[in-house]
Amino acid sequence: MSQTEDRIARLEEHAAHQARTIEELSGEVARQWKIIDALQVKLDRLTERFLALEEASVEAHPISRPPHF
Repeated sequence: MSQTEDRIARLEEHAAHQARTIEELSGEVARQWKIIDALQVKLDRLTERFLALEEASVEAHPISRPPHF
């Protein structure tokens, strides 16, 4: 093989490695987005529950100084 052919072979190998890495990273990003979406749904539900509980709770006592002050 000539020097040019060796260089082209190395570049093709490098490009193939990068393509595989990009595919793996793309799959990982897709997996993480699914997790993020599920967590967002849970957070939204918890926020709604918290707000409902907050509205239903008895009026809080005003903050006063402790008796030792």
